[in-house]
Amino acid sequence: MSRGASLARVGLAYVIAFGVASAWLARGPDTRWLWLDGLIADLLATLVVFVASRIHHNSSFYDAYWSVLPPYLALWWWLAADVALDDARAWLVLGVIALWAVRLTANWVRTFPGLHHEDWRYPLVRERAGRLELLADLVGIHLVPTLQVFLGLVPAYVVLTRPGPGLRWLDGLALVLGVGAVLLELVADAQMHRFVQQRVPGQVMDRGLWGWSRHPNYFGEICFWWSLALFGIAASPADWWWLPVGGVAMVAMFLGASIPMMEQRSLARRPSYQDVVDRVPVLVPRPPSWARKPA
Repeated sequence: MSRGASLARVGLAYVIAFGVASAWLARGPDTRWLWLDGLIADLLATLVVFVASRIHHNSSFYDAYWSVLPPYLALWWWLAADVALDDARAWLVLGVIALWAVRLTANWVRTFPGLHHEDWRYPLVRERAGRLELLADLVGIHLVPTLQVFLGLVPAYVVLTRPGPGLRWLDGLALVLGVGAVLLELVADAQMHRFVQQRVPGQVMDRGLWGWSRHPNYFGEICFWWSLALFGIAASPADWWWLPVGGVAMVAMFLGASIPMMEQRSLARRPSYQDVVDRVPVLVPRPPSWARKPA
């Protein structure tokens, strides 16, 4: 199947998924809680994407859902709530989410080769599950990421559905962090794309931002979700103790699952990657000149 036909099929699946979600939000039973209405719509759309994944034997149908769902859900929350349409904080949050979503989705489209390809992690998840591979596919590959993203959006929900105080310094910090995170990911993507085009077999990436951090894209992703947490705290300071739950979940996912899997694969395929491990920090960027010199 060609790349264009593959993108068309994924796009059609998303149209159906968001159509189902929209039908629920418009005609489904009213739960009285906008967050629960949104969660149910999110889960219904995820199930549609899961069905498409099973039909095509490719769980990478889900990959772009991570980035296209947040602006859809955030906008619906705002329009369905009582927060004024001229609320400055709401506009800032939506702007940061939209900027992040456009970059991440565009990067997926750019790198998506077609439905003959599947993210290498998904077959591993299914194989390790054995007879429970269908359950692992549904829960581990589709539902768990959906719930993680939903948790990350909880601070945005607070901003978009509850009238809050005026803008404060914390909003400025959140804006800088969110926009900076997207720009960092954008630069990291461009550097990696250029490296992939020019590399020779066995060569490892340790240039530019990738010489400061082994996973600058993941660091940027974490910063984006924490920017939403800061916006939420600015809107509802009394809830500071629980609003970062989504940001904590993202850190746990990247440090506990995504990064270890990527590191193991890189070491298995390119033994010279061990030198990068020894020199470059795993996540938080550090200038190469700060690297500890051997005694």
